[in-house]
Amino acid sequence: MTKKQKTMLLRILLAFAVFAALLVCEHAGMLKQLSGPVLFLVYAVPYLVIGYDIIWKAFRNISHGQVFDENFLMMLATFGAFGVQEYSEAVAVMLFYQVGELFQGYAVGKSRQSIAAMMDICPEYANIEQDGQLVRVDPDDVETGSIIVIKPGERIPLDGVVTKGESFIDTAALTGESVPRKAAAGDEIISGCVNGSGTLKVRVTKEFDDSTVAKILELVENASSQKAKTENFITRFAKYYTPAVTIAAVILALLPPLVLGGGWAQWMQRACIFLVISCPCALVISVPLGFFGGIGAASRIGVLVKGSNYLEAMSEITTVVFDKTGTLTKGEFKVTEILPSARSDAQELLELAARGEGYSNHPIAVSLRAALKEMYGKEADMAQVTGAEEIAGHGLRVNVDGRKVLLGNEKLMKQEQAAYEPCTSAGTVVYAAADGIFLGAIVIADTIKDGAQGALADMKRSGVKKTVMLTGDRRPAAEQAARELGIDEVHAELLPADKVACVEQLLNSQKEKERLAFAGDGINDAPVLTRADIGIAMGSMGSDAAIEAADIVLMDDDITKIAAIVRISRKTMRIVKQNIVFALGVKALVLILGAFGAANMWEAVFADVGVSVLAILNSMRALKAEQNGH
Repeated sequence: MTKKQKTMLLRILLAFAVFAALLVCEHAGMLKQLSGPVLFLVYAVPYLVIGYDIIWKAFRNISHGQVFDENFLMMLATFGAFGVQEYSEAVAVMLFYQVGELFQGYAVGKSRQSIAAMMDICPEYANIEQDGQLVRVDPDDVETGSIIVIKPGERIPLDGVVTKGESFIDTAALTGESVPRKAAAGDEIISGCVNGSGTLKVRVTKEFDDSTVAKILELVENASSQKAKTENFITRFAKYYTPAVTIAAVILALLPPLVLGGGWAQWMQRACIFLVISCPCALVISVPLGFFGGIGAASRIGVLVKGSNYLEAMSEITTVVFDKTGTLTKGEFKVTEILPSARSDAQELLELAARGEGYSNHPIAVSLRAALKEMYGKEADMAQVTGAEEIAGHGLRVNVDGRKVLLGNEKLMKQEQAAYEPCTSAGTVVYAAADGIFLGAIVIADTIKDGAQGALADMKRSGVKKTVMLTGDRRPAAEQAARELGIDEVHAELLPADKVACVEQLLNSQKEKERLAFAGDGINDAPVLTRADIGIAMGSMGSDAAIEAADIVLMDDDITKIAAIVRISRKTMRIVKQNIVFALGVKALVLILGAFGAANMWEAVFADVGVSVLAILNSMRALKAEQNGH
């Protein structure tokens, strides 16, 4: 509880103690001998203790041209109650209204805690070594390529690559993961995380303004500006509703006595009751609070939602479209099959391919060398490898031990007129020939992400009707991955522009109130992320362009979080709709009763403060929406 909230609690307790004593005295008949003005002053004491700030805010807002708000309604209603000598009701209304405000402040504080945790990731300094001494500098002043030192327990100030040292990195603030990740020389680390027990030297790869932490802070700061349709409706509703009920209360106070004659005090009291009931606090507070709680719940599991409008749209998601590489798969190529011909054997074929690709940094070349070391414990011997010539879109021609070796796809074999045996296995196929003799084929495939199959099944359980995969990969490899994952529809061999066209077709086939989400991680996914109803980017390994274009960012690239966000968004929308129906229903009923004199000030207090407190407590349930959606 904040200092301000503690002060408010003390004021409530003090005012309640005085008010309770006055009620006891009044019921015991001890206040009967007091004159009207004295009784007014006696009740004014607890009233001012609890309500002076409301009166101050009302007058301040009126001076700024903002007349119709809940402070004005509370002041007008309680002043009216004092005017018709309903002193205890006036104090009760203000007291319970402030109780509701305290609940609201506490609820907002709870919701903010999750998002505040994100704001705490901002590093205050970076350590740079100068003349053998560590000097603290502003992260903004560190240039790319600089070496920074991160001591145990310090927050990582900038994105970079570890050059020396080994440690475990606590990524909980960014990803929601409780298990630290190991970091050693050569590993990339991102800003905002906390270093564990080891000292690390890191080469900075991004300036602070372009770093992960800076982008996250910008996203969090801008999230509240993107309001949901429901939230905008409530804001517009309150703008017209408040002056309308104020005018209605004035008419209720003046018209019946003028038409029917007499009874001014009775109709003034009804007008005051009408004003207390009509205060739109429950809606104005609980609806944004519900969305705020949902965004907070998402941030707790390492998912950034850029605004409540995206949370609302996520609740209507029926189709999820995925990029394949890096999203559903690890983006790590591995040798899955070695198919030697009768003229070769597996070791000779793999060694020849690894040596031929020995000077390349392409993922396929890297996977061939890794497979040679893993299977046969050998490094590629490059002593007799010369004249490597890249043939665009086909493969390469290279001399190995004096033999003219061809390594590539079917097009290369046909072009060089090498008689080969076609391979139908799923994945990237590297055919090998030496001196015109076919030696066999090696199949290299991307590996499916751990838990991806379960994540897709979980999405179906959470209400997603259709899953689609888009990829530039070969059709056999794409279809194999789709079968393994349980994907409903697959489109292969696509260029970035083709992906946008596919998404356009899928969007056109959607029914009203159905939404499409696209999840991707690459720079070529940015156009599709922008075009989809909801763009979901991989924040850990994803490109800056993809994160910028996306509406929701998964900080640890874990696609199991997509189903969690669908559940959180749907729970949030249920809570928001419950609050709207409940608040409007109770208020409409009690407003009618109040206008006809069938509701007293205490029932008015419940219709306002009671409904607000219940709606706020209901909104706080959104914050409890954990990854399992319960």
